[in-house]
Amino acid sequence: MLAGKSIQQDEAVVRPQFSEEEFMAERRKMIEAISAHGLDDQEVLDVLARVPRHEFVNPEDIDFAYRDQPVPIGEGQTISQPLMVATMTSLAEVGADDSVLEIGTGSGYQAAVLAEMAREVVSVEIIGTHAKNAADRLKRLGYENISVIHGDGYFGWEEGAPYDAVIVTAAPEKIPQALIDQLAPGGRLVIPLGKSGWTQNLLLVRKDLDGNLEARKKESVRFVPFTRDKR
Repeated sequence: MLAGKSIQQDEAVVRPQFSEEEFMAERRKMIEAISAHGLDDQEVLDVLARVPRHEFVNPEDIDFAYRDQPVPIGEGQTISQPLMVATMTSLAEVGADDSVLEIGTGSGYQAAVLAEMAREVVSVEIIGTHAKNAADRLKRLGYENISVIHGDGYFGWEEGAPYDAVIVTAAPEKIPQALIDQLAPGGRLVIPLGKSGWTQNLLLVRKDLDGNLEARKKESVRFVPFTRDKR
């Protein structure tokens, strides 16, 4: 568990001060916890061991950055637990030449993980403040292959289609047709599906070279509901 002294960064934010060695030690513990659940995708584990998750949580929640649990990021949204990020990334089978669409940028952590593995990532976020903050954060951290779009992810992002993989980080009640349409032949869609407060299912949807779909339930999950633009 992280434990450090608080320092005044500016008039509004007080953030604990930790060494990089402490953060690295916490990441190692996080990877051990993920591995203990049976996830053995070494490429994904290596990526999670590199990405500084503490950069993607609010300053007051930095002590929870590497625990295997969701962490609130404001506006009713969360950064998903590390095990779920690893699971969804592994299911998406992201390759080095892939173009990936993420729906629900949040703080940008999942996008950063995907960007370590893919050629390019397009991430759509409906909450304007999250979109701006994530874009600024990812730029500051040096991620040049991520485009953050402020918009309604229900419609995907046609300008970048087709995508080799699509990952959705909030749960709609049905799969948006636009995401199916924008998925390339041979592509993979990873999406939680179901009503808030009810059992939700994490699905892996594959589109074959002829455009046929195969959907498989992978596990029961609990995600925040898919937010739509009400205008």
